[in-house]
Amino acid sequence: MSGRFHVAVALLLICLGTSLFAADLPDASQLPSRPQLPDPLVMLSGEKITTPAQWNEMRRPELKQLFQHYMYGYFPAPPDKITAVVEVQDEKYFGGKATKKQVTITYHPQAPKINVLLIVPNHRTRKAPVFVGINFCGNHTVVKDSQIPLPTTWIYKSCPGCEKERATDAGRGGQVDVWNAEQTIDRGYALATFYNGDLDPDQNDFTDGVHPHYFKAGQTKPGPQDWGAIAAWAWGAHRVVDYLHMNPDIDTDRIALVGHSRLGKATLLAGAFDERIDLLIPHQAGCGGTAPSRGKIGEPVHRINTVFPHWFNDEFPKFNDHTDRLPFDQHCLVGLCAPRPVLFSNAVEDTWANPDGQFEMLQAATPVYRLLGVEGLAPNSRPEIGKLIDSKLGYFVRAGKHSMNLEDWQAFWAFADKHFGKPEGK
Repeated sequence: MSGRFHVAVALLLICLGTSLFAADLPDASQLPSRPQLPDPLVMLSGEKITTPAQWNEMRRPELKQLFQHYMYGYFPAPPDKITAVVEVQDEKYFGGKATKKQVTITYHPQAPKINVLLIVPNHRTRKAPVFVGINFCGNHTVVKDSQIPLPTTWIYKSCPGCEKERATDAGRGGQVDVWNAEQTIDRGYALATFYNGDLDPDQNDFTDGVHPHYFKAGQTKPGPQDWGAIAAWAWGAHRVVDYLHMNPDIDTDRIALVGHSRLGKATLLAGAFDERIDLLIPHQAGCGGTAPSRGKIGEPVHRINTVFPHWFNDEFPKFNDHTDRLPFDQHCLVGLCAPRPVLFSNAVEDTWANPDGQFEMLQAATPVYRLLGVEGLAPNSRPEIGKLIDSKLGYFVRAGKHSMNLEDWQAFWAFADKHFGKPEGK
């Protein structure tokens, strides 16, 4: 079966000029077993990739197709245009150190809008590099500020100030220590952040977010390969990048994207599919993000698909008990980010996210980086607790549990300083 499959795919690729289409991809049950990690530099047909041109013209498009078809679902096309309205501006924020803008992004006439909190350092002579952050609880939790609107949609029960799954004023500034916004300004970086629920509230319900606005005529629920929540959050990050490219204060060659846990999964996916994102930090992203699907430690694929059936498409659960049939693993998603810098950051006690397996993903993605002429993961760089590995594929593990805190941000800033160059005056 395996040999016949590879021959069939090889003939198909020749006929299609190495392009794959959804209708031509086999069902999950027809895929051959690959107990070991698939080689990111070997096509589905078995053809080896040996040049950057082959990677860019053949393997990269194939992997993007495979990840969308079998796991995350297909993104809709980007909008022809977006509009961005500055609702509030304060040029003396943080005691005059920064300018705050509250921006409303419209990308579809009926779909929910994206509300962006943008804070830019004032004391500079050039455009500012920026961290884009996808947040869990609303922009009002990132800083303590009575002017920032509360989300009007569902929020997580665990969020500060949440009452009956809705935001309240009691949550204002409740995640200051998670986002460290003022310290980011002090380091010379801007911060742009938005609530993931603006795109899709994190429930198994496809009626309350962006999805129904991209259904085909007569469609009432997602199809088997349609995008899930993680893809929606990633697509929202793309729309924020659209806006940043319209903003004269932002250095669009130094855009970093950061997200924690499930939003780290969205971060890595967003970077893999949008080369305008210059640096990726998927923090503690675990299964379905930065950890191997074939891993034996931490959260398994069957569990994540059972508890969070809306995160991925309806093809991914077919691999619940057969992860060996996946034609990729998460190192291939890292490979799609090459040659851009990617930092995997973790905590020792967060074994559910499989920190060691994540390190192995960086090792397995390194051949793609080397093919494209950069180092990848530095040789002999087994992680030490609290020490940042700042090679193009970076790694950081600290003491503690599943969370995002100042120690993590110190690693984020240092990694960005290394690959972007320190912001002026820092």
